[in-house]
Amino acid sequence: MTRAVIIAARRSRVAPRGGTLAHLHPHEIAAPVIQACLTDAGLTPDVVDELIMGNALGAGGNPARVAALAAGLPLRVSGLSIDRQCCSGLDALRLAQAMIEAGQAEVVIAGGAESYSRRPIRMAAAQGGAPAQEYDQPPFTPWPDRDPDMAEAADALARHLGISRAAQDAWTVDSHARAIAARTDLSAEIVGDAPDSFTRAMTPALCARAPIIGGSVSRANTAVAADAAAFCVLVSEKYARRHRLPYVTILGGMALGGDPMLPGLAPVAAIKATLAGLNLSPADLSTAEIMEAFAVQAIACVEQTGLDPATVNRKGGALARGHPIGASGAILAVRLFHDLRGTGGRGLAAIAAAGGIGTALVLGGEG
Repeated sequence: MTRAVIIAARRSRVAPRGGTLAHLHPHEIAAPVIQACLTDAGLTPDVVDELIMGNALGAGGNPARVAALAAGLPLRVSGLSIDRQCCSGLDALRLAQAMIEAGQAEVVIAGGAESYSRRPIRMAAAQGGAPAQEYDQPPFTPWPDRDPDMAEAADALARHLGISRAAQDAWTVDSHARAIAARTDLSAEIVGDAPDSFTRAMTPALCARAPIIGGSVSRANTAVAADAAAFCVLVSEKYARRHRLPYVTILGGMALGGDPMLPGLAPVAAIKATLAGLNLSPADLSTAEIMEAFAVQAIACVEQTGLDPATVNRKGGALARGHPIGASGAILAVRLFHDLRGTGGRGLAAIAAAGGIGTALVLGGEG
């Protein structure tokens, strides 16, 4: 069995809902990123076998097919859309890995695209003469009493583990500071000249003034809804060697379910299982990208897995850029690719999703 490797990875800037990408549909955000990936890899569109795209807020259909056509991929590329909410973009890479390692494809583009700004209005159909009802969050479990709002779940996690608002705000301040310090380093991963627009000089005082969403969870220590796209080009290791393409290897990954009431803890089991399966410990990782949908979620994942905080989100996380749901996991992988390429190190990406789902992926800098 041949291993799957990544030979190129790019993303768009991340813009808050209603911001600079608000006029674009997901496929319009995705297309230039896909094209930039192919250019970086030195490949032409005709060699692509499949496009796998995470998207959580669309109105059904197959947005991956629309993105494939918009990017100028061959008509035979049918496009595969997946929705595992926040985990979608990272799981798209895992599906691409499986296709390549099974010999079903040689070149797959995988990632995610999301437009919070252009998402459709969700309506529940009328029942028994009652009017149709608009809703924001779909059900993530069959039990209404065990299907919490995400901010409420984040606050429950903070209370469960004793993580204070001060600790969450401190993590938030640090995330923005790291992103500001790394702005010039991020140009290699972002298509175009514009940086992530939400990043700012955050301070404890600003965090303290932020409106409370619930308990210790505030607008400051929660990632803002955002628009973005991120993709990676995956090929077989044999293909990369045959064409003398530098690469980063996908060493392994795992998606696991957990308690729907504490979805922020779900990545912990996925991280531990992935590292154990690779016979690795947290000390073997040179870098890690942990999703910051909420500061408490990232803190919990670090504390519960033994990751070295100094290696986590070294260039800032989602608190400093925003959370484009279906693309967020792929953004983590893009960041890892650029940090690991040519280093020989190993890196971890991990993300949680509503309903109590966690996905982890480990990349290696070999090649």
